[in-house]
Amino acid sequence: MERVSSDTLAPLSPYRRIDRADWARLAADLDQPLSETEVVEIRGIGDRLDPTEVKEVYLPLSRLLSLYATSTKRLGEATNQFLGEADDTTPFVVGVAGSVAVGKSTIARLLRELMSRWPGTPRVELVTTDGFLYPNAELERRGIMDRKGFPESYDRRALIEFLTKVKSGAAEVRAPFYSHIRYDIVPDAHVVVRRPDVVIVEGLNVLQPPPAPNDVAVSDLFDFSIFVDAELDHIAQWYVDRFLALRQGAFTNPSSYFNVFAHLTDEEAVTTAMGYWNEINLPNLIENVMPTKHRATLVLNKGASHAVESVLLRKL
Repeated sequence: MERVSSDTLAPLSPYRRIDRADWARLAADLDQPLSETEVVEIRGIGDRLDPTEVKEVYLPLSRLLSLYATSTKRLGEATNQFLGEADDTTPFVVGVAGSVAVGKSTIARLLRELMSRWPGTPRVELVTTDGFLYPNAELERRGIMDRKGFPESYDRRALIEFLTKVKSGAAEVRAPFYSHIRYDIVPDAHVVVRRPDVVIVEGLNVLQPPPAPNDVAVSDLFDFSIFVDAELDHIAQWYVDRFLALRQGAFTNPSSYFNVFAHLTDEEAVTTAMGYWNEINLPNLIENVMPTKHRATLVLNKGASHAVESVLLRKL
């Protein structure tokens, strides 16, 4: 038998890699459901989302997610029928992870809008893990205010409890509400989830492994997970660009926690942003966020312009 050189074999991977052009062809016969105005309203500060990106990248992704969700529901119904039990299928949960400034919040909002347009998933809710950060007073008490966004700054137990109730089929589940103006949890304010078809959970650390062998990971309660990836230097530039945009926007609000930065010069703002990036966000990204990429069902690889250049989809 002829020996095949290992150099001629394709590298083994649990993922299939799909180039942008091939992925875009999956949407060739799909109608663009969002107007340009709606796309602008969804777009986050610093993102360059446009109708073409929606059509070629996120429309097929939303269709794939809807297929996964409806197939999972059918499997649940078949299982209940097999067991002779009443139908108690629960929401399909999608996790969206990635760095600060990589655009995951915009992607989560966009997927909420797109998935709700598909017949099998009309009711879609979005929850961000910012609501499960400890209040600033508690972070100060623990001496970790400067590590806000690191895994230890989240009430992981409360997040697990929330998702457990969602996946158990509870009629109503409440999540804490986080204000980016206050930079803190708002007491007595909640996001309410009432058994939708899909729940999207967006956050930095949602794909973290469990802290101990017998603990439950947040991602154990996901049915599908997405990691938004990009080169470090691109993300750093996006972070600085976003900081400069916020300085002229949200930071000018007198109620904003970051109002102190509103009157910085361009040079001062860039220096301040890079300080936060290098001292907090980059270490968190390298130590805690990037190592979770391999746990995702699907990876979106972005280029310098924020456009997705390729997709990695885990093989079934």
